[in-house]
Amino acid sequence: MRVIHVITRLIIGGAQENTIASVLGLQEKHGLEVRLISGSEAGPEGSLQPALAASPGTLTLLPELVRRIDPWKDVLAWRRLTRLFRGQRPDIVHTHSGKAGILGRWAAHRARVPLIIHTIHGPSFGPFQGGLANGLFLSAERSAGKVTTHFVAVADAMTRQYLAAGIGQPRQYTKIFSGFPLDPFLSAANDPVLRAHWKIAPDELVIGMIARLFKLKGHDDLFEIAPELLRIHPRMKFLLVGDGIWRERFQNRAKALNLENNYIFAGLVSPAEIPGLVGIMDVVVHLSRREGLPRALPQALAAGRPVVAYDCDGANEVCLENETGFLVKPGDLPTLTERLSRLAGDAALRERLALHGRQFVRERFGVEQMVDHLYALYLKLAAERNLPPP
Repeated sequence: MRVIHVITRLIIGGAQENTIASVLGLQEKHGLEVRLISGSEAGPEGSLQPALAASPGTLTLLPELVRRIDPWKDVLAWRRLTRLFRGQRPDIVHTHSGKAGILGRWAAHRARVPLIIHTIHGPSFGPFQGGLANGLFLSAERSAGKVTTHFVAVADAMTRQYLAAGIGQPRQYTKIFSGFPLDPFLSAANDPVLRAHWKIAPDELVIGMIARLFKLKGHDDLFEIAPELLRIHPRMKFLLVGDGIWRERFQNRAKALNLENNYIFAGLVSPAEIPGLVGIMDVVVHLSRREGLPRALPQALAAGRPVVAYDCDGANEVCLENETGFLVKPGDLPTLTERLSRLAGDAALRERLALHGRQFVRERFGVEQMVDHLYALYLKLAAERNLPPP
């Protein structure tokens, strides 16, 4: 059975890590031949292409496939995808992300691919963007939804949002959590050498955030409450992991607040470095206003770190109120301040939440479990369409 995954770009990010893990894991399953097509865009977010170096022939780059709306390149990408699908004759095309999800499904339908699957890692439409862009993506998603055999949602919230928008039927949706290798996080430790490297004293409490330095990720809210948190807990530092085009803006804001010594910009790091950095955090905060189900939350819990998150999209499916962390209404800065302050001052509370969170994630987020669920879904859908079994 031939399977082709399609994604817009392979920057360092949750959807991209999920896609690569799925492709590599499914290649080990009986009877599957799995490949990946991606745009070639890069930027300050880095690239995950090296993760596929040990699997030659897996990746095909499509320069015409770009994230921004570009009518000329979009038409070229659609045409080339159609030609590739007609030439390789896959049984399944499995798309990821907004642009690749739309163009890839249209092309797969044009090429008469029997099974067309789309994973919703996060909404491509919504109030987070302007009215014109929102209307365009919503219309495109509805159109692509009509030729989609099945949807994989990383959170129930994604299923609800897409059904509410008139995309697909409930029977077409399956939730599969975005799995990741658990062991590096389960064994993460509060390494004094790594803390010293980042100039963090043994008695300083670290609030960590893992996100691109860009809009909608919530960094501005963390800057807004930092002075009050430091007034209550002077021995506190903020560790920001990630990079992006807003880095200089945030560094300037730290200077303006006279908090240069309290903010640590770790920059872009490889996925392999994330467990170690989470290990030196005491609390992980996630303030994104657009996310399917942020991988930073289960990763933090796997490392035994409680979380505080805005109640957006699928965050409440992992950040369980007073069980694994605390949920906050987006923009409610007084409550955000109170929750972080409470965790900073109560080590026993942090430990209780962490223990529950680690067990919760261990049972649900293993990468092997994700791949097994995808494989089972492929077999089920293939049988329903009377395709030859692998």
